[in-house]
This record gives sequence, structure tokens and C-alpha cells, in this order.
Amino acid sequence: MTQTIIVADDHPLFRAALKQAVSQAVPDAKTVEVDSIKALQAAVESHPDADLVLLDLNMPGAHGFSGLVFMRGQYPGLPVVVVSGSEELQVMRRSIDYGASGFIPKSAPLPTITEAIQAVLEGDVWLPEGVAEKIERMDSEATDFSERLASLTPQQFRVLGMLAEGLLNKQIAYDLDVSEATIKAHITAVFRKLGVRNRTQAVIAIQQMEIDPTDQSLSGG
Repeated sequence: MTQTIIVADDHPLFRAALKQAVSQAVPDAKTVEVDSIKALQAAVESHPDADLVLLDLNMPGAHGFSGLVFMRGQYPGLPVVVVSGSEELQVMRRSIDYGASGFIPKSAPLPTITEAIQAVLEGDVWLPEGVAEKIERMDSEATDFSERLASLTPQQFRVLGMLAEGLLNKQIAYDLDVSEATIKAHITAVFRKLGVRNRTQAVIAIQQMEIDPTDQSLSGG
């Protein structure tokens, strides 16, 4: 049976590299490429039998780990491997805490990426050599807020992302092609699930999921 692997990264060159690694790991795999969280949601919904997602943390529509947390909450049976330009142990630890099945640094050579994909498809959790022992000694980063975030529906997650970008209700309604009343209902549900009372609190809360907003070296994904 053909396996379906979703490659989610907003850099075309790196998507091409990941696609090459997929073709070496699983020669007959079907690869689906997306470049934003919105496109990822659509891809998962149209490929409910997908076998793996390779996820860049810094894609449009994501706030750090929020995309990973959402994916694990909505599609718990679909393994997600984080692919990131960061090689900080803390980022790797948080990725595993939030449910990733592996972490591949973007600096990894093609054979290593191929090996990681094969390992996760076989049911293993893959980390760079020597990392597992180091992060085991670190404190868990799983939070009450991440569990609340994971409870959002796909549409609620889209609305939250747009709120975080500063869009008004009418702009969100236009973009999602629904009524303003529907958006208000979504926002009320989002606030309730996240345990916040207004937009400002919601934006501050989702900033908890950022990798490190002060570290410009991570801006490459």
C-alpha cells in the first residue's frame, strides 16, 4: 500500500530536499507539499490516511509550537516529525513533550534525514545521536495551556491565528467566508477553551508557544 507523507515547509528548496529524502526512505511514497498551517490543515483533511507529517515550526500561520500542538490534538494517530533550523536542546525537548515523533535539524545530511523518516515510519521516536540522553535530564515543557490549545477545532485554531495577527472580526469573517456572528461564536469558544477573557490575553497566551521570540537566529525555520 502506498504511503502518504506530507512535507510542510515554506522554503521551496528545503521542501525539495525533504522530498528527495522521502523518495529515498520510501521509494513509492506519495508526497504532498504544503507551505502554511492553513494548507497543512487542508492537506490532512483531504488525506485522512496520511502516514507522516514533516513539520517546519516557523511556517506562516504557526506560532512556534502551536502548529505541532494543534496537529497532535486533532490528529493523534498521525505521527509528526519536527524539522527545524534550531538545534537547541530546549527546542528538541519541547518538541517531544508536545508530541512529536522525532526532531530533524535542517543541517542534517540527506542520509540522516532518510534514516529518521524510516525510523519514525517503523514506529520509533528519532532524535539526533546523543540527544535523547541529554534531554531526558531536562524538565518537561508540557503545559496546561498546550493541552487547552490542542482541544481547539480546526476552525477555532484558524480564528485564533488570525486574532494573533491582529485581524478584526469582519476581516476574519471575510477571509473564512462566514458571517461575523459565526466568528464571534468561535471567538467565545476559543476564549473559554483557553481560559482567557479577551483578545489581548489570548495573544499573550499563544506567545507561550513561541520558540524564542528574541532569538533572531531561529528565523530560518
